Amino acid sequence: MKCIIYADGGSRGNPGPSASGVVIHDTAGKTLAAYGDFLGHQTNNYAEYSAIISGLKRAKTLGATSVECRLDSKLVVEQLNGRWKVKEPTLQKLFVQAYNALQEFKPWSIKHIRREYNKLADAEVNKTLDARM
Repeated sequence: MKCIIYADGGSRGNPGPSASGVVIHDTAGKTLAAYGDFLGHQTNNYAEYSAIISGLKRAKTLGATSVECRLDSKLVVEQLNGRWKVKEPTLQKLFVQAYNALQEFKPWSIKHIRREYNKLADAEVNKTLDARM
């Protein structure tokens, strides 16, 4: 089964209170999961990586064998596709987790999308942050 994962992360203050948001659809567009996780005091990039890692783990539990990941974080997309280096030590650890999680799927892809196409995952981020503030 193929899943489409929309992932987003946000930090109010950067760094500041942060959360990840994930929405997972099947190929027919049916929502299989939609949720957010509060991450504490973190950076926006930490939240973006946390979102994709969480989404990949959830997709696996839903029975996905292939994934198409859609993120509005150019940094995470370019790093996971091997086009940009990961210099920041904290992000290096998250990169390894995300990359290893991707290897559970065949095939997998990560695509950059504009923010307006990631509104559902963004809404999960904001709902999670609003509930904690």
